[in-house]
Amino acid sequence: MEMEESFDAEGSLDDASCLSPQSPGFTSPARRQNKEKEIKETKITINCVTFPVPASALEQQLLKPNEWSYCDYFWADKRDPQGATVSGFEVLLQKQLKGKQMQKEMAEFIRERIKIEEEYAKNLSKLSMFPMAAQEEGTLGEAWAQLKKSLADEAEVHLKFSSKLQSEVEKPLLTFRGDNFKKDMKKYDHHIADLRKQLVSRYAAVEKARKALADRQKDLEVKTQQLEIKLSNKTEEDIKKARRKSTQAGDDLMRCVDLYNQAQSKWFEEMVTTSLELERLELERVETIQQLLRQYTTLRHETDMFNQSTMEPVEQLLQSVDPAKDRELWEKEHKTGDLRPVDMDI
Repeated sequence: MEMEESFDAEGSLDDASCLSPQSPGFTSPARRQNKEKEIKETKITINCVTFPVPASALEQQLLKPNEWSYCDYFWADKRDPQGATVSGFEVLLQKQLKGKQMQKEMAEFIRERIKIEEEYAKNLSKLSMFPMAAQEEGTLGEAWAQLKKSLADEAEVHLKFSSKLQSEVEKPLLTFRGDNFKKDMKKYDHHIADLRKQLVSRYAAVEKARKALADRQKDLEVKTQQLEIKLSNKTEEDIKKARRKSTQAGDDLMRCVDLYNQAQSKWFEEMVTTSLELERLELERVETIQQLLRQYTTLRHETDMFNQSTMEPVEQLLQSVDPAKDRELWEKEHKTGDLRPVDMDI
């Protein structure tokens, strides 16, 4: 649909004066011009959708005035960076699909975090089994042995952390809104697009009927003028025939406008309903991911707490390190004799 701005004369049918049985075909040229001028000041049609002009739009209240809602801010079309026309509903759909992509990327990020934890746990466990300084003795040797053991305990903590990340964060991110989500979005897209196409078709019919009415009225005016100045041999019967055609054209325009308004009303209702559903889905997505990320921080804090607990035995043994006792134990095991040398006698 090409971007266009044309004034919508069918808006006059919304006025009480249009309830008169008199068809647009009977409207005098002067009255019709005044009426169309009045309409031009209040309504404008853009891409086959009729809007109030900005000056009169101040009287139009938001559907949900106390909050920023999808149903209030996506009625017009816009241009994308490439210059293509994008409807407001397409913008809402793109937001949903982008949210799905962000959710997927978050799951991939958590997967990389899990890999790091698993690799870290593997290296810690491997390091804890290295025989380095295994011959250290005494209370210091006990503290050293406990420190090496704490690495194995810490490795177990990180393995559990990675496992919980997988089951409580990554998996829910992956499974939240599965493959059917995109199918549902396509259904919404096709449904609204079909209603918009119908609206375009109805608008085209209105414009065609408007042109036909203008042609019939012009023909009637010409024949009437010719009869008045006797430039033609047209009889009064010809004038009546032209008037009937003009009246019929007016009736056709009224019918087309009515069908257009019905189509626009249906599109409007479905836009409100569907946009509110998309708004609900976005709220649900944000709250769900917020909950999952909070679970991540909870698991991370638990990991820190468990890691700290693996250090407590090490700290206790380090406080118990006694150099004097270690020296005593070592001397008792490795002493070579306690008799000291004395001077030699002659």
